[in-house]
Amino acid sequence: MPIHHPDRSHDLGTRIEVEVRERLEEAVDYVCLDALVRTRRARGLPPPVADNDADRREYTVHVRAFLALLERDLAGGLDPERRRKLPAAESGGDESARLMSVQVALARLLPDYWQRFDSPSRRRQAARAAAACSPASSGAAERRHAASAHRFSTSSSARRQRP
Repeated sequence: MPIHHPDRSHDLGTRIEVEVRERLEEAVDYVCLDALVRTRRARGLPPPVADNDADRREYTVHVRAFLALLERDLAGGLDPERRRKLPAAESGGDESARLMSVQVALARLLPDYWQRFDSPSRRRQAARAAAACSPASSGAAERRHAASAHRFSTSSSARRQRP
């Protein structure tokens, strides 16, 4: 299967990183959205709506919490040499981007990364993060119901439109 990155001037390592990042973004999106929908359903709230700013903020907070939990769990057992290969926090930097970059680095460093990511405990962890980030009520009466398949990542639709 060829790599469909629009800029083929990059070396193989860069193209692999782009593909790993895209797969991770889709996997995180799926896990976090599923957990958020389940948490809301359990509370009697409607599913999130893609064009609702409050729902987007709640989803973003949830993704950050989930990525931080993944980082803590997966990077905790790394030896110092491997730990140095992880992106460090920069003052004033985008924490969401850093958290995703850490996961890309971990996916490339750990041979069993995807097994760890897909483990049932990760699903429970995502649900806990969603529960911790969801407000008890968030104007449910004013929100429209939407299918849980809505994607919140604006870039995910662009990724699916590859040639």
